[in-house]
Amino acid sequence: MGFWIFMLLMSLLIPLLMLGLGLLFFFRPPRKIQSFYGYRTRRSMSSPAAWVFAHQYFGRLWAILGAVMLPLSAMAMCLVLGKGTDTVGLVGGALCGIQCIPMIIPIIFTELALKRTFG
Repeated sequence: MGFWIFMLLMSLLIPLLMLGLGLLFFFRPPRKIQSFYGYRTRRSMSSPAAWVFAHQYFGRLWAILGAVMLPLSAMAMCLVLGKGTDTVGLVGGALCGIQCIPMIIPIIFTELALKRTFG
């Protein structure tokens, strides 16, 4: 049971981070363009307007995807409640790997939106 709880927490980590950082970027994007923190691409750092736009666009996508993935991940882990550690580990690891896809795809959409909006 302890391993299942650990894997549940690990499988909820990515959606929770996406939800939290998405809301933070949407409502409070970093004030200045910087190379340390934020959505940092060449297009997003091209102007202050692009910087704010990129954070709000990306933040909204991440918050939505994180909110969708959170209950789905919890339900997937509930399906293996009481199973052996091999099964729990396999499902939890596969789930974390699958979660990387919706974590990365918003970058493509944000860059396309930046290109459409700012040229």
